[in-house]
Amino acid sequence: MTIDPQEGTGALDTELTRRALRLVLDKTTDMADDVLRVPLHYYRDPKVTEIEESQILRRTPLAIMPSAQLPQSNDYVVRSVLGDSLLVTRDKDGRSHVFLNYCRHRGAKPACGAGNSARFTCPYHAWTYRNDGKLLTVPGSAGFAGLDKGDYGLVELPNAESHGFIWAVLTAGADIDVDAHLGDVGPDLQALDYPSFGYHDYREFESEVSWKGALEAFAESYHFPFVHGESLIGQNALANTSIHDSFGRHHRMGFPFNWITNLDSDANASWDVRDNMGLIYWIYPNIILANSSVGVEVIDILPAGSPTRCTVRHTWLARTPATDDDTRAGYDMIFAAVHAAVRDEDFTMLPQCGEGVRHGQHDHMVIGRNEIGVQHMARVFAEELGIALN
Repeated sequence: MTIDPQEGTGALDTELTRRALRLVLDKTTDMADDVLRVPLHYYRDPKVTEIEESQILRRTPLAIMPSAQLPQSNDYVVRSVLGDSLLVTRDKDGRSHVFLNYCRHRGAKPACGAGNSARFTCPYHAWTYRNDGKLLTVPGSAGFAGLDKGDYGLVELPNAESHGFIWAVLTAGADIDVDAHLGDVGPDLQALDYPSFGYHDYREFESEVSWKGALEAFAESYHFPFVHGESLIGQNALANTSIHDSFGRHHRMGFPFNWITNLDSDANASWDVRDNMGLIYWIYPNIILANSSVGVEVIDILPAGSPTRCTVRHTWLARTPATDDDTRAGYDMIFAAVHAAVRDEDFTMLPQCGEGVRHGQHDHMVIGRNEIGVQHMARVFAEELGIALN
């Protein structure tokens, strides 16, 4: 077979398609140098989970929300991240903000849900804030003589908007540098052009599995025929076959579809990576970006109060924003299908892994050479946590 398409660049470089096709023809996959043994306490030790939250998740830029979820001035969304209520706004000038959603008077939440508003009023004593965080009005102001409203705005977390996402560090006063955080994976995100995508919908749920164990489900295709055998993933993607590239703490994987072998016989076939494989990014520490020809799934996984419990926020963005009801209905069907694969297939199996971690009396998990993405994740976290692997 001839493998000679025109090259592109970065994430969309057709060299990725050539690499995947060669693996399929050779009936193999990218592999790590050796198997990896991961101690069970990596997944289940409460002290490890505490360090993950305090030293990693609250000090690293997190992709809080797709920019497309706040398309208009004065749009806002409230979401919970690691137990913190966050108010994400776009002010009248179009600038995004991420605030702690707690009134500076007695701590009630000025905002809830999502919508479009220039101001938010605390339900307890009606202190009112603008969507740029400034304190606007204080009822019964005589009782607060001498209070400078400029000193009592909502607490704004360090935040930035980049590559189609609103990012924040969950520690007030910290520094944020999204470009430095992304490093060499930044050009790939630039090429994928998420700012041009349209927000469609999201779903959120909790699951009884380690957040790191949950992330690992999106870093290998070894499980595809067993967990996804009845769905489009299992029917279309070639199992146990993937290309892998690391970008420091982040990585990229490509899972080829079974029609990739038709490229040589069809002169009009597209060599675009997204037409021939699932293109999956892990953006350290907690985001999975699962790209397809029609959109991207944003899978945001975080711990939820215990070592083997996590929250999952699953969002879908369309490469071509919907402008009519028929298109929106089509996207509803796509998102329903991909969400069902995540919720009813991956996260039906994963709680069993959580139970095995909680109750297992063996001292380690063994990660295969073919699970190269899982190995990369474990090595990155273990280095950050000071855990020895072998």
